[in-house]
Amino acid sequence: MSQIQSGPVEPTSPFAEILERARALAPIVRERATEIEANRRLPGDVVEMLRSTGVFRMGFSRGWGGPELNSLQQTEVIEALSYGDAAVGWCAMIGSDSGLYAQFLDESVAKAMFTSIDMVTAGLLFPTGRAELEPDGYRLSGRWQFGSGITHADWVVSGAFLFQDGEPLLDENGAHDSKLFFVPRSDVEVVDTWHTTGLAGSGSCDYVISDVFVPEGRVVTFDTVRNGEGPLAQPEVHMRNMPGIPLGVARAALDFARESIVAKGRMVGDYRTQVTIAECEADFAATRHAVYAALRLQHQVLSGGGTLDDLDPVDRAALPLSRRHAFRTARSIVTRLYDLMQTSSIYQPSPMDRWLRDTSTMCQHVVAQDRILQSAGAYLLGGKPSFALSLGLVGDPRKG
Repeated sequence: MSQIQSGPVEPTSPFAEILERARALAPIVRERATEIEANRRLPGDVVEMLRSTGVFRMGFSRGWGGPELNSLQQTEVIEALSYGDAAVGWCAMIGSDSGLYAQFLDESVAKAMFTSIDMVTAGLLFPTGRAELEPDGYRLSGRWQFGSGITHADWVVSGAFLFQDGEPLLDENGAHDSKLFFVPRSDVEVVDTWHTTGLAGSGSCDYVISDVFVPEGRVVTFDTVRNGEGPLAQPEVHMRNMPGIPLGVARAALDFARESIVAKGRMVGDYRTQVTIAECEADFAATRHAVYAALRLQHQVLSGGGTLDDLDPVDRAALPLSRRHAFRTARSIVTRLYDLMQTSSIYQPSPMDRWLRDTSTMCQHVVAQDRILQSAGAYLLGGKPSFALSLGLVGDPRKG
């Protein structure tokens, strides 16, 4: 892997150790990528290898005994894993949210839930379920899609609309209110629906929760931090490391294409080949720089005691925009390299076919869609963003 780093790394720091283990795991999961894809979920031993890297504990604070990696560091770890396999990177990204979610729970509740800082949380945050208000909690039922990593999760978090005596509960703006609900994985039925174009190994199946009581302490919204402070105790923190996946895949495709071309020799002197490789490298470098520059500026403001509101509007909009751009650019890079390598791309021993399908599938996620453009554009013009949380604006506790 090209050793591109977002900044200096202390050789004995928790970040350096986790990053080193992630980089060491990447070639192993690359060798098993076909098996992972055919399995349509991560094999148990791959989950344990991931756990051993420390990736699932990245978001836990030092007060928990965790490494408390900042968002730039988390992104770089996810990037290193995704260089090996996109589904592994995707599940690492999802599973590492446990420590981030813990900050929105009362400390005693979070400690009781996360008895280990290597536990995995999965689920869908968009409110598609139904939660009936009861004394001291809610009765939760529903069916959700896209439960990435749910086959190896310990906890499942799900968005649901609120009801009382069968009637919708409204928020202060008169809209149907919703919250997020944590339930043990044992209370969840997984429905094996994950037959997809790409990211097959992520096991992002539908799941069903039927009439499960959720105590008030395990009900959260992203506008209330109950247990933490600083750069990671922010409403959109769980979206920040997502660009590591497309960046890792794009880098892998670029390295593979260049190495294959040099090894074969016959295309090295071809003008089209040279221009395509250079264009893709330029797009990758600019895209990666934009992601890390936006994250770095955000971290500087938040670690200095500021808030997201202290960011200039253009800088605040750069966070979701650079994230979306990373997904779209990765797909563009892989597509151009796939075409450049022509028929050699279509055979199964080549990873190009899988990368093409993986990047096409990940671009269907909400963070890579036009809704992000609308939200950022509306925010810059003083309008109403349709996905306010992508900008860290609370009042929309949703992440696809």
